Amino acid sequence: MIATISIALAAGFASALMFASITSGAAISLLLINLAPLPLMVVGLAWGPLSAAVGGIAATVVIAFLFGLPYCIAFAMVNVLPAWWLAHLVLLARQREDVAMAGPDEKLEWYPVGRVLIWILVFATIITVTMLLTMGTDAAAIQSTIRKGWVELLEATGLALNDSTLDTLVVMAPMGAEMAAVAMLTLNLWLAAKIAATSGRLHRPWPDLKSIALPTMTIAALFAAVVCCFSGGLLAILAQVLTAGLSIAYAMTGFAVLHTLTLAMKSRALWLGCAYAIVAGFAWALLAVALLGVADAVFGLRQRYLRGRPPPLPKS
Repeated sequence: MIATISIALAAGFASALMFASITSGAAISLLLINLAPLPLMVVGLAWGPLSAAVGGIAATVVIAFLFGLPYCIAFAMVNVLPAWWLAHLVLLARQREDVAMAGPDEKLEWYPVGRVLIWILVFATIITVTMLLTMGTDAAAIQSTIRKGWVELLEATGLALNDSTLDTLVVMAPMGAEMAAVAMLTLNLWLAAKIAATSGRLHRPWPDLKSIALPTMTIAALFAAVVCCFSGGLLAILAQVLTAGLSIAYAMTGFAVLHTLTLAMKSRALWLGCAYAIVAGFAWALLAVALLGVADAVFGLRQRYLRGRPPPLPKS
């Protein structure tokens, strides 16, 4: 017990130190602050969610002592709460109803990865919306603050942009923040799970990420969010944030579809490598992958493919 508490406290202090590194002004601090949840997620997956909670409380106290209450609340909301809850969900399981027919490694039904992704989206949306509401309580105030930030950044870097480009950046900023939040929380959780699995302390089998699927109602939420994007005002900004988050979530399922549909290809690695390279080089390609994820949710592309052409058996 003492060893577990010590590990949890060490993880909490590491997370607090990574968060506090932003005050150094070094470029590496931008990476460290985004990876601040990682130590808490690792300890949560390897030693249990309670350990993540203990480490998170310790880290929050340190941040409160160093920077005050506002930063303490921000740290707890951005790092501690997601790390604890996501670790809890990843390790959540229940007994299968058909346990008699299940194999030795299939007696437990684990919390679906797709629903974990939805929770990541929820946390990312709360973080982004809270950040926007600190800039103002109406669309004009929020956009004015974002515009001012862009202008200051452009002046500091010596770049000059016309008004139309600046207007586009102002509109895209909240959506970009949402997509970045979803991506970073997902990356942190994946890295934490990999570290825990490598150390032999991940107390669940590694999930089949090719089969990840979002809940059916997510399609309805995406449709409603897209419609509300044209309403104007604060509602439109919030809808754009939610649309961006749902789009990146469907892009992740779209990559899962690609990994499934290429199972029988001899040059599978080449095709997947080209797909990832295109997405990395052209931002619009991510939208195409998201649409593939939506198409799979509507038409069941993976299920049709696996029924019609099962993948080859692995070589022994």
